[in-house]
Amino acid sequence: MAHEFRIGYSTVSVIVKETCSIIWEELVETYMPICTQQQLENIVEEYNTLWNFPNCFGSIDGKHCRIRCPPNSGTTYFNYLKYYSIGLQGVADANKKFITIEVGSRGSESDGGVFQSSALYNLLESNRFNVPPERALPNSNTILPNVMIGDEAYPLKKYLMRPYPRPRNAILQNDKQIFNDRLSRARKCIENAFGILYQKFRIFDTNILLKRETAIIVIKCACILHNLIRDFDGNSDLDYVHVVENAAAAATGQGNVNLNVRNNRASQLATGIRDSFKDYFCYNPI
Repeated sequence: MAHEFRIGYSTVSVIVKETCSIIWEELVETYMPICTQQQLENIVEEYNTLWNFPNCFGSIDGKHCRIRCPPNSGTTYFNYLKYYSIGLQGVADANKKFITIEVGSRGSESDGGVFQSSALYNLLESNRFNVPPERALPNSNTILPNVMIGDEAYPLKKYLMRPYPRPRNAILQNDKQIFNDRLSRARKCIENAFGILYQKFRIFDTNILLKRETAIIVIKCACILHNLIRDFDGNSDLDYVHVVENAAAAATGQGNVNLNVRNNRASQLATGIRDSFKDYFCYNPI
């Protein structure tokens, strides 16, 4: 007669937490190391080759990961999509792998607010992220810094380009639309990274029924396994990437941009850099 074997909830929770912690600790140095300048230079070359966006070392976005409401947290984890979540901020390379992530922000925070509270922001502001030095755009004498690219929720910085805002009840000027289209095309790397993650790991389909601290570890583990799978599978997902884009939009809340962004006033330097990219794209179409 077979005996029924049961494991208690608390025991399973401990096993999941310890296993995911070990996977992260053992694989992070191989599959998501701190980028060297040479590694970022390689990413810049790939963004230009694959996505026709030169001087780009990554695309950034955020994803809401569903959780149950943490005890005594009120509405701090309740997001504008009307569910409880913790944030996953990710930067993707040209092959849709995560080069850096940060997990655990409160769902009520905007992508821009999360970024400006992040370790990544502090590293970039203090020039400690190993970003390669400025360089001339291909077939041009225009020298510009290397940048990340993000959507409208992010601030315009000398190291971070966002789209030109669309005037209310008006059509965006053609040259600015060309820039926005080029940025949007390259920024799909992070959208697709989230979409592929969302498709492969079904924990993102519903609430992660774990304590917040354990949920953070599980999410980090999923991201590192995503990179491992990308290294082994390559771009075998290209045939269904258009399906993944829809999943990415759902996972990241695209189409309903949270405009609660802090300190989003652009400097003249950052504005000039974006204008230079715009002028280059106008004279160097895809």
